[in-house]
Amino acid sequence: MIGAPVSANPATKSAHDFVFTAIEGGPLPLSQFAGQAILVVNTASQCGFTHQYADLAEIWQRYRDQGLVVLAVPSNDFGGQEPGSEDEIKEFCEVTYGIDFPMTSKVHVRGDKAHEFYKWAAAELGSRAKPRWNFHKYLVSPGGELVDWFSTATSPTSPRVIVAIETHLPANERVGAAD
Repeated sequence: MIGAPVSANPATKSAHDFVFTAIEGGPLPLSQFAGQAILVVNTASQCGFTHQYADLAEIWQRYRDQGLVVLAVPSNDFGGQEPGSEDEIKEFCEVTYGIDFPMTSKVHVRGDKAHEFYKWAAAELGSRAKPRWNFHKYLVSPGGELVDWFSTATSPTSPRVIVAIETHLPANERVGAAD
């Protein structure tokens, strides 16, 4: 099946091994973002934290030219707060928040039906790092490693998130590697 995720298994070594389906349809392999930092965020349109879309748009605008990709992963797993179709979700995000960063089709982010990326992330970072609500964030390095996670309550524009993003932008990782 096109766009089928790679199974979470010991051979999986990188976030770049996973494929989502784009909200418009078609495969969305994380490998296409190799060499860029990726902030993966499970989102919902009817959540008390939906206002974080504005913050995600802000950091996308601020850092996209420096190698950051924001990836929204809509999910209806928490409180049924993402009940819409892909078209409805995409339209809501574009009209309400001006979102133009990549979005996946709606997936599960927890439980047995979770997308394999989320199963892998939990295995890599431990159960404390699993999404417990909408707008949970994972930061992936340009090399595909999971380098940090941020809870729902942590704003994408918080100093902790900004420092982590700036540390893992491609130019900064190269500088750090050369030292």
